[in-house]
Amino acid sequence: MIKLNAIPTTPPPGTDESKIREITEDLVDDISDLQRVMYAEKKHSLLIVLQGMDTSGKDGATRKVFRRCSPAGTNFYAFKKPTDEEFAHDFLWRVHKNTPRKGEIMIFNRSHYEDILIQRVHGWISEEHAEKRMAAINTFEELISFDNNTTVLKFYMHLSNEMQLFKLQDRIDNPRKNYKHNPGDWEERKHWEKYMDCYEKAINNSIIPWHIVPVDEKWYRDYVIAKKVVETLESFQMEYPVLKKEKV
Repeated sequence: MIKLNAIPTTPPPGTDESKIREITEDLVDDISDLQRVMYAEKKHSLLIVLQGMDTSGKDGATRKVFRRCSPAGTNFYAFKKPTDEEFAHDFLWRVHKNTPRKGEIMIFNRSHYEDILIQRVHGWISEEHAEKRMAAINTFEELISFDNNTTVLKFYMHLSNEMQLFKLQDRIDNPRKNYKHNPGDWEERKHWEKYMDCYEKAINNSIIPWHIVPVDEKWYRDYVIAKKVVETLESFQMEYPVLKKEKV
């Protein structure tokens, strides 16, 4: 049973930042190389879920970790408040149509888990409703896994309460970050403990496991994500397709 308050949001003591940064650069290159093979082979697809509180670095991690990937085989989708059309369908409708095709890496900034997080925190759905949605999410993730050979990598961006406060204030104090300021983020912060409880329920009731990423230090955040992505892509044992020799 995962308890988030028992897991550090910072790198392990004694971690060498300069060495980790060097390793991360190599991992970023590896992701680019492996992504090209996956795009050419078109047998696998990878769905990466980045989920976490406001200011946890979902955009930053995407920019840093996947910056050398070809846009031809890499895509990104940010989940925001559902549109009227999306509200008129089941909660997974807008998610399913954005899952990756074979040969593609799709990165979700927030995800289908929003529908058992913010709605649960604010009491917009009942606990019974949330539990049924959790079951539907597990079935959905298993479906795309076996039916389209899609591997689902889920990263919880583990941010400390203190670091979030610093980053939210920095969006006000730093003119270059003013564009990120959203008063609503401060309101959501008031529900921190409820969010932690709902995240733990989502993490502990998932069939496909979550990876808890300490994100208070960006350089360590990028390393942890990049390392897991490389390990996953390498496990596919992919090869560039070759032309078959024609008989003369």
